[in-house]
Parts: sequence; structure tokens; C-alpha cells
Amino acid sequence: MNTEYVILVDEQDQELGVMEKMQAHQEAKLHRAVSVFVFNANKELLLQKRAATKYHSTNLWANTCCSHPKPKEDTLDAAKRRLQEEMGLRCDLKYIFNFTYLANLENGLSEHELDHVFFGFSDDVPKPNPEEVAAYKYMSLPEIENQLKQNPQEFTAWFKLIFARVKNELNKNIKTI
Repeated sequence: MNTEYVILVDEQDQELGVMEKMQAHQEAKLHRAVSVFVFNANKELLLQKRAATKYHSTNLWANTCCSHPKPKEDTLDAAKRRLQEEMGLRCDLKYIFNFTYLANLENGLSEHELDHVFFGFSDDVPKPNPEEVAAYKYMSLPEIENQLKQNPQEFTAWFKLIFARVKNELNKNIKTI
């Protein structure tokens, strides 16, 4: 397995260097990330259930895909690459916003990310990579909101933090995406 690196950044997203991915998650170092939210024609969000083999947040529901840009990789390019690698999908993506969060996870790991959020639309059938994704489903935003209230333990930490803003941004940006 190849060693993966993340891009360390400050709060203004200025690059500070690179660090091995696991070390960054063990030491809670702020690093750059991407999150992709793909909607279908019915404005349902494509969710993925993270594979049991992932190093954290296994078998939890999350947005369509999320990952880290490689050193010297543009965030949009990273979002498109990971959408293809994880979900077997290609579609136009639009940068919507970014946010910073710190979430403590299992096994002494954490996510401390400056996350670049992208929206896309596609009615193509996903072809998920089983090493990345255990399952997928489309859900309406009200259905997701209801599930987050009833079963928050079934969702990743970052998805719970970002969902309300995604819902708001979708309504504001629907005509320009």
C-alpha cells in the first residue's frame, strides 16, 4: 500500500507543508479536504455508506464522497478524481463553500479539516468501489434531516456538522449549478 500524504494548511487555507495522512489524523493537524454532494433530478442526495475496511467511520453514512487532495493537486481535480474512484461517477462539479471543523473519532483519530465543498448533479447509476463504499442510496433532504434526528449514530461526524449548511446552499445555488 502506498503512503498517502495530506496538505497541511492554516485557517486561511495557506499551505504549510505535507504530512503522512495517518499521522495528520493522529495528531489532529489541520489539512485540506474535499467533500462532494451529488444530487439527482429529484434533488435527492446520493449518500454512501463507508466500507468496513476504511480506517475510521466505518459503516456510517456520509455524503457522496470525501477525501484529500494530493500534494500539488487542485481541489476541484481531487473532487472529480475521488468521485470517479469511490462512486464510479463523472459529472460537472461546482465549488460552493468551505468550512473548518475538528471531530474526534474512534481509535484515537481525529478529522481536523479545511473542507472544500462541491455540488454536482447526475442521474447516472453509481458503480461504487467496494473497497471504499459498502452501500449507497438516494434520499430527499427532509428524509435525511429526519434520519439525522432519529439515528445520528448512523452518520459520520462531518456529515452531521455540514448538513444544515448544504441544505441551505442547495436552495440558494440550485439554478446556477
